[in-house]
Amino acid sequence: MTASPLRLMAVHAHPDDESSKGAATLARYVAEGVDVLVCTCTGGERGDVLNPAMDRPGVKENIAEIRRKEMAEAAAILGVGHRWLGFVDSGLPGEGEPLPEGCFALQDPAVAAEPLVAAVREFRPHVIVTYDESGGYPHPDHIMTNRVAVEAFEAAGDPDRYPGTGEPWQPLKLYYIVSFTREWFTAIHEGMRARGLSHPLAEEVTDDWFDGMPELTVTTRVTCDEHFETRDRAVKAHATQIDPDGPWFATPRDLEREVWPTEDYQLARSLVETELPETDLFAGIRR
Repeated sequence: MTASPLRLMAVHAHPDDESSKGAATLARYVAEGVDVLVCTCTGGERGDVLNPAMDRPGVKENIAEIRRKEMAEAAAILGVGHRWLGFVDSGLPGEGEPLPEGCFALQDPAVAAEPLVAAVREFRPHVIVTYDESGGYPHPDHIMTNRVAVEAFEAAGDPDRYPGTGEPWQPLKLYYIVSFTREWFTAIHEGMRARGLSHPLAEEVTDDWFDGMPELTVTTRVTCDEHFETRDRAVKAHATQIDPDGPWFATPRDLEREVWPTEDYQLARSLVETELPETDLFAGIRR
């Protein structure tokens, strides 16, 4: 349908989300010559230091600057462009606690979408990927990211909306990322058991763990196992957030390639004809 270079935009809440959710897909498409842009809604200023090796004096006090540097390194590893949308991290308040004044999650979605609409009109993506309505998990910034991304998808092509943010451009497809599902973990766990191995999360990730998580229908499986190593290097670049000795790296990569070589998505909007299930985010768009 298009002979021009294909363009893919990924919209995420915090620095590190782009590397932990769908990163191998981004790396695959970059390797194929697709232009990829990651838009990060917040600076991750309220993120905790989750890597014990980085929990040292001065890190927490300078977390905003450090996370910007981590994001730049991760983007370089993935080979993607990057844009900050300029909002302040909402943190993850406890039950009954108020959200911080001025944070991303308290913005009017129509107002918060403006910088993303401007990015869409400038970059002109054919496809946008982001989270589903639940945020993937109930973090207020992830939920707001969905609202903002949907608003931008639906508004960017309308010349009467968001005047002054560039020439209208209508993306053709919108996808929700489907990650860490019950089916995925079961396949990984059973694969490790077959090798006589035990996953360190096996006792923690029970049926109750998945309660309240979205049950999305996978419409599109993108084979990207050749890029799992790039994904791992990108996520480890977020050193304040990722413990390289943590349980998320316990799965042997050759086993992961064998039992689950894809990253998975739900097609949420499409303005082109496509046949489900898909194996390509650009199905129906490629010439």
